[in-house]
Amino acid sequence: MSTSKKSTRPPVVPPGGPPVVPPRGPRDRPPGRRDAHPADRPADETWRRVTRELADDLAADAISRDRAVRAPFDEVARLQEAGLPALLTAPGPHGSGADWRTACGVIREISAADGSVGELLAHHCVLSWTTRFLGPAARTPGLDARTAEERWLLAGAVEPGGADPDRDGLALTPAGGGAHVLDGLRAFASGVTVADRLVVGARCTESGDLLLVLVDPAHPGVRTDPYPDRVGQRLAGAGTVGFDRVPVAPDQVLGALPRDEHAVAPYPTLAPLALRLLLVHVALGVTEGALAEARDVSRAGQAAATHAGGPAAGPYGPSSAHAGDDPYLLRSYGELATAAHAAAAVVERATDALARGLLAGSFLDVEERSDIAVLVAAAETVAHRVALDVTTRVLQLVDPAAADLYGTGPGPGFDRFWRNVRALTAAVPPDHRLRDIGDHYLNGTHARLTLPA
Repeated sequence: MSTSKKSTRPPVVPPGGPPVVPPRGPRDRPPGRRDAHPADRPADETWRRVTRELADDLAADAISRDRAVRAPFDEVARLQEAGLPALLTAPGPHGSGADWRTACGVIREISAADGSVGELLAHHCVLSWTTRFLGPAARTPGLDARTAEERWLLAGAVEPGGADPDRDGLALTPAGGGAHVLDGLRAFASGVTVADRLVVGARCTESGDLLLVLVDPAHPGVRTDPYPDRVGQRLAGAGTVGFDRVPVAPDQVLGALPRDEHAVAPYPTLAPLALRLLLVHVALGVTEGALAEARDVSRAGQAAATHAGGPAAGPYGPSSAHAGDDPYLLRSYGELATAAHAAAAVVERATDALARGLLAGSFLDVEERSDIAVLVAAAETVAHRVALDVTTRVLQLVDPAAADLYGTGPGPGFDRFWRNVRALTAAVPPDHRLRDIGDHYLNGTHARLTLPA
């Protein structure tokens, strides 16, 4: 993976003239390299400043990067330069990683600038907690500390894939002395084209246990094929990874997941809930980014009309009033801003509940875990609906003729927000979530304890 520092980029100018809104770029920053990464210092104002700067940097060329559809090596270099992969690890005894609320805030702000990069960080963050979630079952503790120390970017998934290891799943064959050989094919939603290490679940061919292993993707037996034609989240590094006789040393086996649902303690089952909630923050960040950029376009249109001394023109046609006085435009922004605020409130409630669950550790009981699961399901349902609505309607608030849903035209690039939200929400069935919420509310039913999502 490239580790070279990124070059200074000029503002991206869409074909046909200057941009409607001056692109956001990095704020003024001191010259030279930073003296330390955010993970090396208290993560208070430092992470906020670094995150804002990086978000501004990513937003400045988000449109051109989305349309180029290249593997996100440059994006990962920016993340590493800022120190976010090290920051977004499980908090250690010396405070090396961010607490849960901080991690959610960082990922949400980055997602407002680039949803793909937000998804990369979301998967990395949860995977860094792997050995924490395994607890006493972890055979190789300290993945979070090693990830922060080595500044790895993690990718992968806990579940082994399909039932047929030769076609769409992963299998581990014992090789003696605690070592194994990994084979199979598996699709991953994020990060595998650029990751430093893969955390994957594979079924042991001898015992049937689901083992979690750490794999170096640079091994010659690992083959990665990216997804070139994704509708959205084009820069998330998704792809299919094939493993052909890849050796797995004993210290690369992180631990085993219980096969019996009744043997699973509540705390480890927070792992899939944590990933789901972080991806909700990604979707909410994309929503807030789309709404903020649409507002900037409307303000710029109003300023241009005022400067020209003529009527404002917009998606609702010419008006004798300035765009900022258009009652229909104001109503639209009022509705969308209210919906975004409401979604944020539901997501924050789930975030606080999960933060308390993570702090409870082994003291977390089944009922508390069930309440967290319901709040996460509610956050998914509300935030996804709002995200789809907002990212669709902002296409009407900016110039509809310039909105290109295929992301190839010279428009202002608002199509990327809608496409990213579609990619994030397509695999989450709202009917299932609503059924679970209703069952819990009406019947007091506890959500089933599961480790893979």
